[in-house]
Amino acid sequence: MRLISPMPRTDEVVAVLEDCPGVTNIVLVAGAARTPRGDLIMCDLAREGANEVIDRLGWLETEGSIAVEQVDLSISTAAKAAEEEAPGEGDDAVVWADLAQKVHNDSRMTWAYFAFLAIATQIAAIGILQNSPILIVGAMVLGPEFGAVAAICFGLLHARWHLITYSLRTLVIGFTVAIAVTFACALVSTWLGWVTPTMLQINSEVQFIVKPDRWSFIVALLAGAAGVLSVTAAKSSALVGVFISVTTVPAAGYIAVALALGDGAEVAGSVAQLALNIAGMVIAGTTTLFVQRRFWPQSSQRG
Repeated sequence: MRLISPMPRTDEVVAVLEDCPGVTNIVLVAGAARTPRGDLIMCDLAREGANEVIDRLGWLETEGSIAVEQVDLSISTAAKAAEEEAPGEGDDAVVWADLAQKVHNDSRMTWAYFAFLAIATQIAAIGILQNSPILIVGAMVLGPEFGAVAAICFGLLHARWHLITYSLRTLVIGFTVAIAVTFACALVSTWLGWVTPTMLQINSEVQFIVKPDRWSFIVALLAGAAGVLSVTAAKSSALVGVFISVTTVPAAGYIAVALALGDGAEVAGSVAQLALNIAGMVIAGTTTLFVQRRFWPQSSQRG
């Protein structure tokens, strides 16, 4: 953790660091900061003790600065002692300030977001037409939509309605653009004779996309819970498994292809699958965050 503190309040900041469990290797460089002006303070901090430090020094957001980064390797007896002193396990700890910033960033509508979602949807559409589960899985992995889903979950937990509205808009506009681009490509392909209605009749391997049922919802619930756990614990490898579990992007691809071929029944099934998956992930993700906040308290809640 790197802190910039106004000089008159540096002793207060250091006192907080010395009082919080899980903090060690405190370094003070008086007068080193120039913008904003102040003293530079650095320390090592166990992940499970981060919330208390950030909560107690939150005023530095306006009067100074707080920056936190992950340390990949620390060879220090003092650091090991600090980790043991902090309550709980690092992998279970949710650093709420970090999560808030992460979901805000991941829910933004950027050119990269639209590009990845459009490309993923087109790959899914090709997988549907070619009856290829491998392409479907590839499209699932490429889709970036879970960031907005996680932001909705975080917004529901903390009643941040602006974040919920913005994230929902990101999902709706993102999928609308991706479906529109894929529809245009599929329509041109039909004019060229590359895509024919019979292709939707011989794709038994990917028919699960347009046949949502109780298992689709259960998988979405499990994926939503796993996705939030992977985000809060910074387990990116587990998040890849979440992407492969839900059929949001394939459903969007199926909608585009079915629209281009004028198959209304398949469109309806794909829309239902897309809505069911997003709803399941939001419900499970919000519940998981609630359980983490309620039953896995951090040191700032010690009594």
